[in-house]
Amino acid sequence: MPTVAPCLWFATEAEQAARFYTSVVPRSRVVRVSPYVSETPAGLPVGSPMTVEFELDGSPFTALNGGEHRRYTEALSIQLICADQAESDLVWEGLSEGGQQVACGWLTDRYGVSWQVFPHEVDELLRDPDPGRAERASLALLRQVRIDVAEIRAAADAGAV
Repeated sequence: MPTVAPCLWFATEAEQAARFYTSVVPRSRVVRVSPYVSETPAGLPVGSPMTVEFELDGSPFTALNGGEHRRYTEALSIQLICADQAESDLVWEGLSEGGQQVACGWLTDRYGVSWQVFPHEVDELLRDPDPGRAERASLALLRQVRIDVAEIRAAADAGAV
């Protein structure tokens, strides 16, 4: 069975970014840093980090120093589905430091990577078998920047938008 591991492209900040992400996301670690062993088309020096393998809450990722010619877009984001509101708030604050908070739990971090951070209960509220509850939860979510699951739950329970 193949392993799925997203590869995040950085100009030269792969190791710095991996260490930042693993310091913010609980149960995470840097696994290995592999250096360039020859000259590169991007002009990065021999011995500088080429790839950094890391895990975010057990999920594998690779960070690559590939030079300046690639940029991120919000069309692709990484979802961090947190255990609860407290964990979600902690990760949200950490990842958004030096970045930009967007909407509906999305943020762009200091490296330009797009993330969506929310407590797992949000999914349950949005998938409620009662279409009215699910709609009220969805409308409450759409008004938020940082996700507040208590506010979404209260809207779902309110019986009116």
